[in-house]
Amino acid sequence: MTEAATMSAHLPATAATARKTDWMGDAMQKRIASRYAAERRFKFMGLAAVVLSSLFLAFLLFVMVGNGAKGFITTEATLTVDLPAATGSISPEQLTGPRLSATMASIDVRRIYDNAVQAQYGKDGSRFFATTAWTALRDQLTENPNLVMGKTSFWLPTSSDIDRAAKDTSTAEAEADYAQLRKAGEVRQTFNWNFLTGSDGTDPAQVGIWGSLKGSLITMVVTLLLAFPVGVLAAVYLEEYATKNRLTDLIEVSINNLAAVPSIIFGLLGLAVFLQFFAMPRSAAIVGGLTLALMTMPVIVIAARNAIKAVPPSIREAAMGVGASPIQVVFHHVLPLAIPGIMTGTIIGMARALGETAPLLMIGMRAFTTTPPDGLTDPATVLPVQIFLWSDEVNRGFVEKTSAAIIVLLVFLLTMNAVAVYLRNRFETRW
Repeated sequence: MTEAATMSAHLPATAATARKTDWMGDAMQKRIASRYAAERRFKFMGLAAVVLSSLFLAFLLFVMVGNGAKGFITTEATLTVDLPAATGSISPEQLTGPRLSATMASIDVRRIYDNAVQAQYGKDGSRFFATTAWTALRDQLTENPNLVMGKTSFWLPTSSDIDRAAKDTSTAEAEADYAQLRKAGEVRQTFNWNFLTGSDGTDPAQVGIWGSLKGSLITMVVTLLLAFPVGVLAAVYLEEYATKNRLTDLIEVSINNLAAVPSIIFGLLGLAVFLQFFAMPRSAAIVGGLTLALMTMPVIVIAARNAIKAVPPSIREAAMGVGASPIQVVFHHVLPLAIPGIMTGTIIGMARALGETAPLLMIGMRAFTTTPPDGLTDPATVLPVQIFLWSDEVNRGFVEKTSAAIIVLLVFLLTMNAVAVYLRNRFETRW
């Protein structure tokens, strides 16, 4: 039988089978109902995934805000000091200018504070105040020298136990002391500016995040200055000039793999190269920035290549048509159009670097630094590492400080992501 005869023999049978399909039959209706049920199950699972993710995020924010909000509030007690009697004939002019340091040393603010506490609260009155309360007295006196002219009531930070008694629960002795101060009207709660302007310390009532936040900012500046130009130039070369061969394929695969390497590996690399080989200063912002730049660079290269690739070839052809050189085509036409995508990828990469902790722990940026860094080589820490260190403290007063620092870090990260979204929507070109 020929092939044509075979096809003609099968065609009537196929047509007959098609005509026999009963869409209203029970079997077909069950199949249709099964398909609709599968689609409903898929939608339900997708909705359940969204709801579950939202619940986890809401739980995280609820716990962090519930615990961290107390970190932005501090408890203060009043201390009345008769400064004319304590300092003698000191004038306000002596507390200004170059004479300030010598005058402060002569009047001995710590002795004045101890005498005032003993006179107002008795021999054990120092238990009401933080160990660094006398420095708050000194700072207020420095800011307003006219206070030496009269008897003044200063609001000074209380001890960590009394601060916790005012906010939640504490020891029985601290709660009794807080009740005594509250009954006498000698205690108040106010916004904790020291948390935003202070640095690390041993007393949870007096610690702040400015030192670690400044370290993070300096580290991010070093990271951006190194990773952005090198990453963009590498992307331009690979996308516009490099010939396609095995070497460039190997480089592309390596860059894609580097973007997925665990961050602690980059920490080990920074430890071996920058600290051990180049003997750079340990726990410094420049070493942290170099390490994070190595980690962020592959992300910038990938984002920049995608942004450059998205520019239509007609832009290049039109520029070449009016006589532009290849470099002019890239830097005058392609890069300006690709900048929004490059900036979006760069900001997302920087946001990831800002939240990294593991590589910075490897290069020793977990130092106890009580003063903010003033330069690239000064001892410094960063905000994620500061949170890690506080979370490991035994004192319960650090719990709320840890949550408050996490809130600040989340606000920082959300702000960077919001900027990335704004830049993408504001400058994105739709072809």
